[in-house]
Amino acid sequence: MSGSTDRLAAGTARAVDAAVAAAQAAGRVPTLLAGVVRRGRLCHVARAGEPADPDTQFRLGSITKTMTATLVLQLRDEGRLSLDDLLFRHLPGTAVGGVTLRQLLGHASGLQREPDGPWWERSPGVDLDPLLARVTPDKLSHPPGRGHHYSNLGYGLLGAVLQRITGERWPALLDKRICQPLGLTRTSYHPEEPFARGYVVHPWHGTRHEQPRHDSQAMAPAGQLWSTLTDLARWAGFLAAPDPAVLAPATLAEMCIPVSIADPDRWTAGHGLGIGLRRHGERVYVGHTGSMPGYLAVVWVHRGSGTGVVAFANGYTLAGTTIGEFGAELLSLVLDREPPAPEPWQPAAAPTGPVAALTGRWWWMGQEYEVRAGPAPDELLVTPVTCPAPPWRFVPDRPDRWRGVSGSNDGEFLEVRRDPAGTVTGLAIATAVFTRDPGLPEGGEPPG
Repeated sequence: MSGSTDRLAAGTARAVDAAVAAAQAAGRVPTLLAGVVRRGRLCHVARAGEPADPDTQFRLGSITKTMTATLVLQLRDEGRLSLDDLLFRHLPGTAVGGVTLRQLLGHASGLQREPDGPWWERSPGVDLDPLLARVTPDKLSHPPGRGHHYSNLGYGLLGAVLQRITGERWPALLDKRICQPLGLTRTSYHPEEPFARGYVVHPWHGTRHEQPRHDSQAMAPAGQLWSTLTDLARWAGFLAAPDPAVLAPATLAEMCIPVSIADPDRWTAGHGLGIGLRRHGERVYVGHTGSMPGYLAVVWVHRGSGTGVVAFANGYTLAGTTIGEFGAELLSLVLDREPPAPEPWQPAAAPTGPVAALTGRWWWMGQEYEVRAGPAPDELLVTPVTCPAPPWRFVPDRPDRWRGVSGSNDGEFLEVRRDPAGTVTGLAIATAVFTRDPGLPEGGEPPG
C-alpha cells in the first residue's frame, strides 16, 4: 500500500514488500509493519502477518528516549540548564551526582543499565522518590566518561531533572512541548485502541504468549510511549528537518554528533545526545531502536536525503536479526534503488561587494584552493582542489573577517590581508596564509 506523496517506484515498492514479508516469516513475529518516509510522511507501507495499519498503536520502547532528550535540549536552549551541569545541581543529594547531563544523554555516565528491583519493563513501576532512593553509589558500573555503557536508569534520572526544573511531570511536558506542536495525535502514555497486543513467541512450539503492559512511572522517560506508524513517520521527519518552533535545526544537528561509540573496534554504532547513530556502509543513519515486552520498534533517518524507515513488530524477538539491522537494511535498500536527485544548478548573480575581490584561485604550500560565492548572501566557499575535499563555508563576522561554519575550519576565522593601497594580498585561515601566487608559500600549519 502506498501513501499519497513521493511514491516509491513500483520495483522499489515490491522489493520493500518482499523484504518485510521475508523478515516476518524468518523472524517469527505475529505482525511486522514498516513504512518508508519522505519529508515526514509515509510514502509506502508494507505489512506481513496479522492485520495492522498505520493508525494501529505499538509500543515505542527506547525511541521514547529521543523525545526525552529533545525536552532536555529545549531547556538547554532556553538557558534553564547546561549539558555540562553535574547531576547533583538538579537532584541534590543523589549518590551519583558527579555525572553530567551530557554523559547521561549519550550513555557515557557509567551508570548501570537498569534500576534496582524487579525488571521494570515487566512489573509495575515506582514513583520518582522511591526510584531516587534506590540510586546508591554502587550504581556506577564504570567511571563517568570512560566510554559507552547503555543505561535505561540514566533516562529515568533525566526525567527527574525535567520534572525538578519545570515543576511538571514528564507526560504533561512531553504532550505540551512535543506531541501537540508536531501533531502526534496518536502518541500516548497509555495504549489507546486500536493497539496491537504484544507477545513472546515460544522458540520450539511457535506458540505466542501475551505480555503485560505495565506503567513504567518514573522510568517512563526511558521507554513508556505508544505510537503509530503515521506518528512515527512525523517524528522521523522531525529528526531529518526539525520544526524550528519546537527545536532549532542547529540543536538537532548537535544531538547527532557522537558522544560515545558502542563498538570502538568497528565504529558502526553509538549515541549522540539521545539520538542513536548507525553507520551502514558509507551512510550514517540517526534515530533509535526500541523494545518492551512483546514489542520491537525502529526509526532510522538519512538526514541528507530526508528519507527514513519506521517499523513495528508485536513480538519481543525478530529471529535471525535485530529490529535495528532490519530497519537499516530496509533504508539502504530504498536509498540504493532511489538515490536522492542532486539539487538542480541555477544561474547566480555576479558577486558584489567584499566577496567579489576574494573569488578565484588561491595557493598555500603548493596546494590549490578555489574561493567562490556561496548560496547565501556574503557567504564564501573555500574548496581544496589539489587534495579534493568538501568546501569550507564561511559567513561574515566583521569587515575583512569571516567565521567558518563547516568542516575542519568550523569556528576558525578567515581574515583578509591587504597592502597599503587596499588591494587584497592574502587570506589567513588559522595562521595559514593563502596567496594568489603558487610560488610564494607562507608559513603556518595545514588548514585542515
